[in-house]
Amino acid sequence: MSGMRTMLTTGALVGVIGVGYGMWAVISPGEERKREILKNLPEANPVRMEETRRRNALMMQVLKEAAETKDNVARGFGSSK
Repeated sequence: MSGMRTMLTTGALVGVIGVGYGMWAVISPGEERKREILKNLPEANPVRMEETRRRNALMMQVLKEAAETKDNVARGFGSSK
């Protein structure tokens, strides 16, 4: 009885995994769709990438300045009293 239950449980588990893999294979995009998605990403546009780099550089500068000061920049601008 226990052996039959183990075989049925194993079979059900293999079936569920098979159904999951089948659904993944049907739903996932094909190669052409993947290429189209990659082409339309913001990183593909050089102007947008340069804007992102500039914004990231400014943010890093602000973080560096905040780390070098003893003021609590979270409370606002200016020195603490």
